[in-house]
Amino acid sequence: MSETSTPAPTTRESAFLKAARGEPVPHTPVWFMRQAGRSLPEYLKLREGVGMLESCMEPDLVVEITMQPVRRYGVDAAIFFSDIVLPLKAVGVDLDIKPGIGPVVASPVETLADVEAIPDLTAEHVPFISESVRRLVAGLGPTPLIGFAGAPFTVASYLVEGGPSKEHAKTKAMMFGAPEVWDALMRKIAGIAAGYLEVQVAAGAAAVQLFDSWAGALTPADYQEHVMPHSARVLEQVGSLGVPRIHFGVGTSNLLGLMGDAGADVVGVDWRTPLASAIPLVGDRVVQGNLDPTLVFAPTDVMTARAAEVIEAGRAARGHIFNLGHGVIPSTDPGQLARLTEFVQSYPLERD
Repeated sequence: MSETSTPAPTTRESAFLKAARGEPVPHTPVWFMRQAGRSLPEYLKLREGVGMLESCMEPDLVVEITMQPVRRYGVDAAIFFSDIVLPLKAVGVDLDIKPGIGPVVASPVETLADVEAIPDLTAEHVPFISESVRRLVAGLGPTPLIGFAGAPFTVASYLVEGGPSKEHAKTKAMMFGAPEVWDALMRKIAGIAAGYLEVQVAAGAAAVQLFDSWAGALTPADYQEHVMPHSARVLEQVGSLGVPRIHFGVGTSNLLGLMGDAGADVVGVDWRTPLASAIPLVGDRVVQGNLDPTLVFAPTDVMTARAAEVIEAGRAARGHIFNLGHGVIPSTDPGQLARLTEFVQSYPLERD
């Protein structure tokens, strides 16, 4: 890997990075998962006739899509526009993202030979990522860029199931019934995820988020035995680069403590778990979240009242980064996100 870039001093002193380090902030920093794209008309116009993975591999598109919500909303951080299966595509796995379906893998992983056939990721596989990040860091100025990767369990589930799954039956069948294949697969994906994040940090990303969409399908015992060591490897490897690490999962109220213990500096909390309940579970860590994404469809006063409750609850944590409790819904009104951003950033943190 190339030498790690050091974020500019102005970036390091941003509200987002201060909060991620648990330091006092001038205002509660805010960004939105899946803010890059989704609901913006300028994004939809840009993506017309362009496949998802294709758009993630074209620096001009990646830079523009990542920048759009920063221009629109003035959020405190940019999230790198990518997809959790992109590193697999980059190393040669035959997959595509089907509109309305999601990632579809041509030949699902079943055996050790299948795992061994997947190459390890190097910077040479993803030169377009390095170029995109460098250009973004130059264009974002004092706004930090968050690097992004899918966590081993979620990516493994796509590879084993061949696509999205609600039950994760094949995934769990491998995990319980073929532990040697499962362990090899998780080690492979952990290495790819860590390498992918390292490339982004080396090019200038100021923080990273490891996104585990499907971890909520697991019991704490199964997560701790079969998944946590591999997520911990990713977070440990990236942690050596000195950037804050955010770990987020969906439906993970029973796993929050373990996800923090895996090596997170910041634990993302989805909307199902009240922030006040989550904070004692994650220990002396920063929390991120967690307004219900559907509240942006409510009247503005209702949305902001609930946002105020989230901010107030976040005071009890070591630090708090405001976010939705999951990604922006595609039909979201961008105007509401702008109003929400302004409300959060102007919410008084000093007590009279």
